[in-house]
Amino acid sequence: MDWINADKTLLAAIATVLTVVAFAPYLWSIQQGKTHPHVFSWVVWGINTGVAFFAVLAERGGAGSWVIGFSCAVTLLVAALAYHKRADISITRTDWLFFVAAIATMPVWYLTDDPLWSVVLITIIELLGFCPTFRKCWHQPHSESISFLVILILRNVLIVAALKRYVLSTTLFPVAMAAACAVLIMMMVWRRQLTKSPEPRTVDL
Repeated sequence: MDWINADKTLLAAIATVLTVVAFAPYLWSIQQGKTHPHVFSWVVWGINTGVAFFAVLAERGGAGSWVIGFSCAVTLLVAALAYHKRADISITRTDWLFFVAAIATMPVWYLTDDPLWSVVLITIIELLGFCPTFRKCWHQPHSESISFLVILILRNVLIVAALKRYVLSTTLFPVAMAAACAVLIMMMVWRRQLTKSPEPRTVDL
C-alpha cells in the first residue's frame, strides 16, 4: 500500500503548487498596492480554514489535510500583507458575526467531542461568505477571474483525492468550496453571455 500513500502525497504536492499558482499573483498585486482586500474577511477565512485543517487532521485525513493547512497559512498571509499595506480595514456587524461564529467552532468541537459539527459550521460560514461575491458577479460578471476559480476547484479536487480517510468531516469542506466555485463560474459564464453587447448588424445595399 506504500504506492497508494506515495500517490496521495504527490496529489497533495500538486494541490499545494496550485495554491501557490492561484495566490502568488494576488499577493503580488497587494504588495504593489493594486489590490485592497478586506482584512477582517481574510482573517475570518483564515480561522475557518485553520479549523478545517485541525478537524481533517484529527480525523486522520492524511496528506490532504496538509494542503488545507498550507491554504490556511496563505490566507492569513493575505490578511497580514493587506493590513501592512493599509488595505480595507473597515469592520461591519456582519463581519463581527462571521468572526464570532468562526471562533465559536472550537468550543462546539470541545463540547460535542466531534469535529464534524465544527466542520459543518465553518462550511456554512464560508458559503455565506460567498454571498457578497455572488451578488457582485451577478451585476458585474467580469469582475472575478474564472481561471482563478478553476484553479481553486482543481486544488480542492486534489485535496479530496489526497485524503487518507473519507468521512463527512474530512470531505465536506473541500467539496463544498469546490462546488461553490463551480456554481459561481457557471453563473458568471451565463451572465457574461446575457450581458454581451450584440454584434452590430450590417445592412446589404
